[in-house]
Amino acid sequence: MTSKARTTLLVTVTGRDKPGVVSVIFSALTKHRVEILDIEQVVIQGRIILGVLVATTADPEDLQEAAEQATASLGMQVEVEVGAEAVGASARGSTHVVLVLGRPVTARAFTETTRALAALNINIDAIRRVADYPVTGLELLVSVPRNGDPGAADAALRATLVALAARSGLDLAVERVGIARRAKRLVVFDVDSTLVQGEVIEILAEHAGCGAEVRAVTEAAMRGELDFTQSLRRRVALLAGLPARVLTEVATAVELTPGARTTVRTLKRLGFRCGAVSGGFTQIVRPVSDELGLDFYVANVLEIHRGKLTGCLIGSVVDRSGKAAALRRAAEHFGVPLAQCVAVGDGANDIDMLTTAGLGIAFNAKPALREVADAAITQPFLDVVLFVLGVTRDEVEAADAADGVLRRVPL
Repeated sequence: MTSKARTTLLVTVTGRDKPGVVSVIFSALTKHRVEILDIEQVVIQGRIILGVLVATTADPEDLQEAAEQATASLGMQVEVEVGAEAVGASARGSTHVVLVLGRPVTARAFTETTRALAALNINIDAIRRVADYPVTGLELLVSVPRNGDPGAADAALRATLVALAARSGLDLAVERVGIARRAKRLVVFDVDSTLVQGEVIEILAEHAGCGAEVRAVTEAAMRGELDFTQSLRRRVALLAGLPARVLTEVATAVELTPGARTTVRTLKRLGFRCGAVSGGFTQIVRPVSDELGLDFYVANVLEIHRGKLTGCLIGSVVDRSGKAAALRRAAEHFGVPLAQCVAVGDGANDIDMLTTAGLGIAFNAKPALREVADAAITQPFLDVVLFVLGVTRDEVEAADAADGVLRRVPL
């Protein structure tokens, strides 16, 4: 007896989504003894696209007729392609994730993004929205051509996205697909202009009456034009004689960056260790750490004598190299490989910390830091970091709702 020939068919169903769609379709397919080879489904704004690749030894025309009858009963449309080939996972798997962030994401800017990818012969495999607040976030799964040098392909993609972001007004981040993207376990934040708004030393300087002078030194240091340690000691010296009570006043008045609480709360739910590594001062960073529930913090200590600042620091300075060293110590303490660490900062003194971590994120950063970061965010909301890590706004808000803390602040 000759065995019946095996035929593959791709069944694509589209229409208004409703309960029971998948059940009805597969009931029709079951009668024809099909083997499921692949299946994908997406629902957008209440409309469903369902694709099923099947193999069968039954008459393909009978199966096509059954699929048409089933979808007609649902008021939907179906297309059946006979002889469609199954694509192996190794051939079809996406290689990178491109994150598109904007407020808003315009059609023009998105078109520029897709054209830039096409020019590199990069295919877009799937698109999903990951956020509608406080920014619009779109996640693109893409496939970079597998021939040639992977490192060169990565560099070309990153360079293209950096140039595109500069002219389009979008934030664009790229990461390789794989288990490493979902394996991050420790996040370290800079404090001034990252976890909190503004530069604390400048606020202290205003109280001391030397704001303009300190601001000038700060800006030069953040641009990488001055050695951080020398510039910090110079600025701290200008604070000599400032009453220590001012530190408490400033710590109470300092404002968290929008999204800071949401970011840390969500990361802690996911089991992340979270810390602050700052070139600022323990007397300010400690209350911020306590308020956010961080696991650790590292900062400089201002010397106080008889209720006033002496203009000196106690101990070694947490500078550019010190920040990277603090990250390494935290990673070792918590047993987290550096590849699974994330660092977020805004200034030149964060360069070593961001390049040491497996993922370095520049947050509203100076050019010197953006040039070396894996991802750069220009939106003023810290919770955008969550989207870079693959967490969606829906997931954040579902968890917040369960804990009774869900709210959206008008922007």
